[in-house]
Amino acid sequence: MLTPLKGKTVIVTGASKGIGKGIADVFAGKGANVAVVSRNIEIAESSAEEIRKNGGIAKAFAGDVSSLDSMKKMANDVASSFGGVDILCSNAGVFPNSSIEDMSINEWDLVMNTNARGALFAIQACLPFLKEAEFGRIILTSSITGPVTGYAGWSHYGASKAAQLGFMRSAALELAPYNITINAVMPGNILTEGLVELGDDYINSMAATVPMKRIGKVEDIAYAALFLASKEANYITAQTIVVDGGQIIPESLDALA
Repeated sequence: MLTPLKGKTVIVTGASKGIGKGIADVFAGKGANVAVVSRNIEIAESSAEEIRKNGGIAKAFAGDVSSLDSMKKMANDVASSFGGVDILCSNAGVFPNSSIEDMSINEWDLVMNTNARGALFAIQACLPFLKEAEFGRIILTSSITGPVTGYAGWSHYGASKAAQLGFMRSAALELAPYNITINAVMPGNILTEGLVELGDDYINSMAATVPMKRIGKVEDIAYAALFLASKEANYITAQTIVVDGGQIIPESLDALA
């Protein structure tokens, strides 16, 4: 059993929906003080209120990961409210579909600035407080798309997720002297609002490629992040956990039982 997170404060970016909301809910259930961060403060407050109704401790904070100033203000506000920051779950991300032929520089920049540069800004903003923590934890929400697999229309997304992992490995060297670890969870197909919008045909076709024959739940990612944030994971840094139901294993559909 993992050491409870009571008294620890976690910042979750992109926490108003999807995987981020799942992470926030699970961490709150394990006793952490949860900072629900979103660009939309009204939606963040709704998510925080839901956590409080379920007996957890949560507050909503506005924050745009593409702006360092916004992230610094958010981190300062969280530290003032909860007395510090112990864990950062850098989760905010976007995944618009666009072919290479049609992709504009604005589309490329939106994805890279949100997914890759956004992780940098969130970490830079939280670092002064993580240094003061008993043990600091940073968990990135990466993806199998980019680092391991590819998907037509998501070349910019794949590039951003691979960039996160390259950043992570060098960042781990800089953070280790402060007893801060940085690791990543790499989700496969997870049932979020964004996936639902792609339609039943997409969901069913993806489920057919997964050995476990189902799409993952947000809680599947949240519990992997919870482990990496735990006291027990103190000797793990610059590592990844793939959470995909075995999706990347088969060489082809013929390999599936």
